[in-house]
Order: sequence, then C-alpha cells, then structure tokens
Amino acid sequence: MTSTDKPAATTDPSTPAPGGDPQTDADAKAVTEAALFEAFGGVRGMVETVVPGLLFVTIFTINKDLHVSAIAALAVSLLLVAVRLIRRDTVKHAFSGVFGVAFGVVFAMMTGNAKDFYLPGMLYTLGLAVAYIGTSAAGVPLIGLILGPVFKENLSWRTRNPGRKAAYTKASYAWGFILLAKCAILFPLYWWADTTQLGWVLVSLKIPPFLLAVYLTWVFLAKAPAPIDVFAEMEAEEEAERAAKAARSAREQG
Repeated sequence: MTSTDKPAATTDPSTPAPGGDPQTDADAKAVTEAALFEAFGGVRGMVETVVPGLLFVTIFTINKDLHVSAIAALAVSLLLVAVRLIRRDTVKHAFSGVFGVAFGVVFAMMTGNAKDFYLPGMLYTLGLAVAYIGTSAAGVPLIGLILGPVFKENLSWRTRNPGRKAAYTKASYAWGFILLAKCAILFPLYWWADTTQLGWVLVSLKIPPFLLAVYLTWVFLAKAPAPIDVFAEMEAEEEAERAAKAARSAREQG
C-alpha cells in the first residue's frame, strides 16, 4: 500500500477547524497563499507575462511595424529569462513566456497578420479552460494536479481528503469558466477589431482574471482541510522500518 492510497490519516495540526484557534487558521491561510504564489509565479511572474505583449502592442501602435514589434517582444522575453538565470531563480514562468511569445512571433511572421501574434496565446487559453472544466468533471481537477506537489500531498486528496478534493474541483471550475469568459471577449475582437484594439484589450485582461481565479482558489483552499504531507509520512515509515530492523538485529545479537 502506498502512502497515497491508505485510509485517511490524522492531518496536519494546522488543519482549520470550525471554532478553532484564529491564529492557527491564519497560519493555514498564509501557507495556502505562499503555495499559490509559488505555483503561479507571484507578482514577478505576472509582470513577466504582461511585459512582452505590452511592448508589442505599444510599438505596433506607434509605428505599425510587425517585425520591429515582434522582435522587441521576443527580445524582452529572452532578457527576462537571462535575468532569472543570472540570479539563479526558477525560470519555469519566464520560459513559458518565451515559448508563448516565440509561437506568436512565428505565427504572425508566417501569416503577415499582426493580430496572429496573439492567436497562439488565445488558443492556449481556450484549451486551458477546457482542460480545467473537463478534468473537474472527470473527478481529477487540474488545480489539484498542479498544487498537490506544492503542498507535498501529491494525489492523496483524491482518496483520503474529500474536503480538499471538493475545494480543488470548485477552484478548477472557477479557473475554467473565468478563462472561458476571457475567450468570449477576445475571440470576437480577433475577427472584428484591429490589431491595436485587440492588443490593448488583451493586455488589460492579462492580470485581473488571473487574480480573480487565484483569489477564488485561495478562498476554497483556505476553508478546506489541511493537506496530508505524504512526504513526511514516507519519511516516518522509513524511520520506523529502520528502527524495526535495528531492534531485530539487537535481539538476534543478544
């Protein structure tokens, strides 16, 4: 039996309980907030997401030059990665931004339509919305898959922590429908608006929907049972096995 399929065990002492210690509840909420910032990149991650698109639409609004706008956006994305590498910070969020910008640049250059710089990111957003909703309906909410390792619970929430699974399901549905609403605004603009109008609306919609989704995730998880630390459980099991072996060896020698 693995640590993720055992019957429910005693959870972390920081588990929020109705009428519990307010300080304990506050600590649990702070842990959830820190984990969300780690998973989604925090303020710096948001800045790195917005800057390339903002630079692209700003330059294109001024001179209508697709090549200059695209190269500038790609260059600033690479610069953000380089800064993280120099500082030895995690680069996963910056790298994802580079890939997104690179796809947009290639697509726009191939079609010659500046609006196509935004199309790969819009399609990715639509696909992500479908993934959030589909995995929630299937009982394996995507937010749980993303945050499980961050909270050191892996997939224990699926079978051992129903309250937490419910919170992940609600959060995943929230992400999915918020992203669908964003797509409902952007895709009509892709067909009917010009490049600058689409660009400025897209930039303005980068952070607010994201913050709303993160906030709702925090609300759902802050009210949920604490995660089961499966890593700590495995370490405890290994320690118990070592102690048992040592005891057997002592008896045999005696």
